[in-house]
Amino acid sequence: MSSDVHSGERARPDEALAQARLVADAVLYEGYVLYPYRASAAKNQARWQWGVLAPRAHVEAEGTDRWSSRCEVVVEVPERSGTATTVNATVRFLQVQSRSVEAALGGGFEPVASLVVGEDRWTTWDEAVEHEVPLPAISVDRDASGSRTVPIEAPARSEVELLTAPSGDVVGRIVRERWASRADATITVTGPDGPWPLARVAITVANTTPWAEAGARRDAALRRSLIGVHTVLVAEGGAFVSLLDPPEFATRTVEACVNDGTWPVLVGSEDERQVVLSSPIILYDHPTVAPESVGDFCDAAEIDEMLVLRVLTLTDEEKAEARSTDPRARDIIDRCDDLPPDAMDRLHGAVRQLRLRADRVEAEDPWSDTIPIGGVPVGHGTRVRLRPSHRADAHDLFLAGAVATVEGVFADLDGDHHLAVVLDDDPGADMAQWQGRFLYFHPDEVEVLP
Repeated sequence: MSSDVHSGERARPDEALAQARLVADAVLYEGYVLYPYRASAAKNQARWQWGVLAPRAHVEAEGTDRWSSRCEVVVEVPERSGTATTVNATVRFLQVQSRSVEAALGGGFEPVASLVVGEDRWTTWDEAVEHEVPLPAISVDRDASGSRTVPIEAPARSEVELLTAPSGDVVGRIVRERWASRADATITVTGPDGPWPLARVAITVANTTPWAEAGARRDAALRRSLIGVHTVLVAEGGAFVSLLDPPEFATRTVEACVNDGTWPVLVGSEDERQVVLSSPIILYDHPTVAPESVGDFCDAAEIDEMLVLRVLTLTDEEKAEARSTDPRARDIIDRCDDLPPDAMDRLHGAVRQLRLRADRVEAEDPWSDTIPIGGVPVGHGTRVRLRPSHRADAHDLFLAGAVATVEGVFADLDGDHHLAVVLDDDPGADMAQWQGRFLYFHPDEVEVLP
C-alpha cells in the first residue's frame, strides 16, 4: 500500500490531525481485510462496505452504495472583536488499487492466483492507496455565509514489478493499476440566525467521475469510487458544539444541521472541542482506541484478545497465505505470533473510571422506588412515551415515539438515574420481564402518559 497527500491552499494541520489519527485510521481501514486475513476467505470476497462514494451514474442505475455524503457541524464563534475563527478540514479516503500476479510462461506472462518465489508468496489482491485532501481554510464569523466547491482528484497509475528467483531468472511479475476518480467537496457556511454566536459549516463530498458502463458490476464501480470517506475538522479561534449532547442554547441550531452518510463527533479529551471526526461509522463523542490494543485488526468492533486467539489457531499454511495477501495482514499475523505474555494479559480486561460520588443517590429498591418527572412520581407500572436524545444510538432512535411501561428505577455509580422499560407492543414483553432484559432511558428521555 502507499499514501498520496495532495497539495492544497494551506498546510495540512499535522498537530490537530494527529489527535484524531488513531480513530480516523480505524475508520478508514474498517473491514479492509478481515479474519482469517486470507484473500481466499469468503469474508474477504465482499469488501469496501463503509463510506463508499461510487460514480453517480452507476448508483442511479444500479442502486448500490451512495454517490455523495454530507457532514454539517456547529461552530461557536467568540463574540469578542478582533478574533478570527476558521475551520481547517481534511477529506480522507482510500482508492482501490488492483494487484495482479502473473507467472512467466512461454516468453510472456499469464495471470495466476498466487506465485511462490524463493521464500516469498505473492497473491492477487486489491490493495488500497490512502489519500488526504486538505481543503482551503474556512472562514467563520458572525456574518459569514456562502459556499465554494473544491475539486478532488485521485489519479490513475500503473506500475510493473518483476519477480526474480534466487537464480536470477525472471519468474513472474506484479502489475499494479488504479483508475482515476474525481469528486467535488462543496463547503457551505451559514452564519448565525439567532442571538447566539453559532455558525454552521457543511462539507458535501460528491463523486463526479464520468461513468458510462451500463450494467457493470459493483467491483468495476469500486475502482472509480472513493472508499471509507471521512472528514477531520479542526477549529481555530472557536470551538465545535456536540451534535449528540448540545447545550440548550444550541439545540435549535443543531437540529437545523443535515448529515447524510456520515456523522460528526468530537475527538480528543472530554473537555476539548477543537477537533471533529465525521465518520461513516456510528461513534460517540470523544472516541478512543483502548491503550491495551497492540495494533489495528481492521475490525474496530471486535475484541483484540479474541482476534489474537483466533489468529493463533491458524495453521502455518493459512498464516503463509494471510501474509501474502496484504502488508496489513502480514503485520497482524507477525504481531500475534510474537505477542509477549504480558501484552496478552493486558488484553484480558480493564476497568475504567470506576468511582463513587459523595452525593450518590442510591436506590434501595429499584422495583418500588420512584423519581419525579414533571411533578409526577414515575416508577414500576408508569406508562411513558420514549423520546431518545443524549447519546442515543441508531437502535434507540428507532424507538422514538414508542410507548413503554416502566419496570424499575435504577441509579448508577455516578448517582444518575435510569428507567428500565419494556415496550408495550413487544410480543415478547412477558419474556423480557421474566428474563430482566430491559431497555434503559434517562428520565428526560421519556414523556409521562396520563
